[in-house]
Amino acid sequence: MATFVEQVREMGFKQAAIAKLDDVVERVTAGMNINDVRGMLRGDEPRRPNPRLTPHADSFWLHIRPSFYHTEVTHIYPTFRLGWLSTFMFVWETITGIFLMIFYTPSPNVAYQDIWNILGNVPLGEFMRNLHRWGAEVMVLVVALHMLRTYITGSYKKPRQFTWLTGMFLLVFTLVLSFSGYLLPWDQLAYWAVTVAVSAAESSPGPEFVGKNINLLLRGAPSIGAGGLLRFYLLHVLVLPILLGIFLAVHYYKVIIHGHSLPPGREAVGEDTAKRVPRNERVYFLPDILTNEMMWTALTTLMLVAAVVFFYNAPLERQANPTVTPLHVVAPWYLAWSQGWLKLKFVIPIIQQELDSKVVVAFAFIPLLAISFFIFPYVEVAKSRRYADRRVALLVMTGFVAFMWVSNWMGSPEFLVESSPDEEVFQEILPQEGESILLEVPFDEL
Repeated sequence: MATFVEQVREMGFKQAAIAKLDDVVERVTAGMNINDVRGMLRGDEPRRPNPRLTPHADSFWLHIRPSFYHTEVTHIYPTFRLGWLSTFMFVWETITGIFLMIFYTPSPNVAYQDIWNILGNVPLGEFMRNLHRWGAEVMVLVVALHMLRTYITGSYKKPRQFTWLTGMFLLVFTLVLSFSGYLLPWDQLAYWAVTVAVSAAESSPGPEFVGKNINLLLRGAPSIGAGGLLRFYLLHVLVLPILLGIFLAVHYYKVIIHGHSLPPGREAVGEDTAKRVPRNERVYFLPDILTNEMMWTALTTLMLVAAVVFFYNAPLERQANPTVTPLHVVAPWYLAWSQGWLKLKFVIPIIQQELDSKVVVAFAFIPLLAISFFIFPYVEVAKSRRYADRRVALLVMTGFVAFMWVSNWMGSPEFLVESSPDEEVFQEILPQEGESILLEVPFDEL
């Protein structure tokens, strides 16, 4: 192959530069030259053989994306692009998290001060922290809604059982990822919420040393300190992101193999929607889906930034103090159901008399619930995805959503939390942590 200097001698600098640029573009796009890219952006028909399909076979980034979609899955509907949005939020959290990592040290001696430094001294520090915290909550909500949509439409059925399984792992990893970051600011609310959650390990059934050692492994010491903070930090920035990335790649790969699920009325159980798509119903990734996703990326970014600028401010309470327990310690809203389950002993007498509610929650309810969700696509016998044929399944899901909603309410401080009236009044007016009526009054009006 001729060098660039030899090409300049043969055809002149301008033509050699154009040829070199064309070669670079073809290498970057894994098969498309400049004219192919220009034609794609203009909306021209591709040449034959179609170079727009080559990147899906040769490109590292596009080999996990389908080369074409069924037109039915590109329309706007209530659950539109929840899967894509879940991936987008993971990338969003990675970018904003790397920014925050630069200014953060996982040590109880400096972690809280580092957060204040980010808020007060780092350019755009408070903005980036708010984006990260807000993005984490949005990611949890979007992933949960994506799984709910998959269940409601019956998209977990054959041949997509393993796709559902990887999705369930992604949901669990997302919850743990968000919760592991909850401790990192090292403030009172986060410290005691994590302490309460981790303490469930002490009640594990079996020999006493088992619960103590599990608790010690999670905390790094008898109480959460430097060891516990470092463990949660490593989980948050290394272990869980790697696991999420691996399972996300597998999840996308299975989508390529089996195709996107169509509306229940358009697809029978076991039907191949990945390859048997009529040409007149295909929407190719390049350029239609790619430009569509670029548009939604811009709109989603705009909405997230607007929400942070006008409505959302990530909380930061007083520095963590192991000797002072604030009143009404609450878990994050997406885990409030687990705190509500800890109060079951006040609702179900047999639990209060025979069992510890921590044992029931940590070693009965949660494992059984997780196992049920993981395996039910493999044991379900219904052959239809139509809503009319799945009334029982939809009724079960409706009951489960209602149960989780009630469990979240049970996890709030208003449910079965007994304290003296004067403490409750003082907590309402001037709480130890969080906003209140008095704290919202401007300083010059006090």
